Amino acid sequence: MPTENNRVKSIRKVLRAGSLVFGLSAVVLIGVPAFFNELLGLPASAGLDWAMRMIGITLVALAGNMYFVSTKGSADSVLLSGKVMLFSAAGLGVLTLLIPAVLGWFTYLYAAVGFGFSAAYAWALSKK
Repeated sequence: MPTENNRVKSIRKVLRAGSLVFGLSAVVLIGVPAFFNELLGLPASAGLDWAMRMIGITLVALAGNMYFVSTKGSADSVLLSGKVMLFSAAGLGVLTLLIPAVLGWFTYLYAAVGFGFSAAYAWALSKK
């Protein structure tokens, strides 16, 4: 990877950071979904806890794939992953703000994380 351009190197770093954030989110969602729901202002229910655990398992796969692409992926796969994640992270931010609950500090923080990663991908993709 010594001949890679700055854009690919930057996207690799953002993917790696994103895999860490999603990995930590997955641990919380799987281990203590009710706590996460409470932070988001969502009502407690066994069904919602189950759904959050399902999302957590999915995030394990996403985090693992993001880490793998960031460390072993070809330049083309890194660029494609960066483009996909730019829109996915922005979507996470938007959906977080559309939550059917009263918006609180954690909701704004979680949305900001999504928008922040989207901006980081846009910045990395725009590098020459």
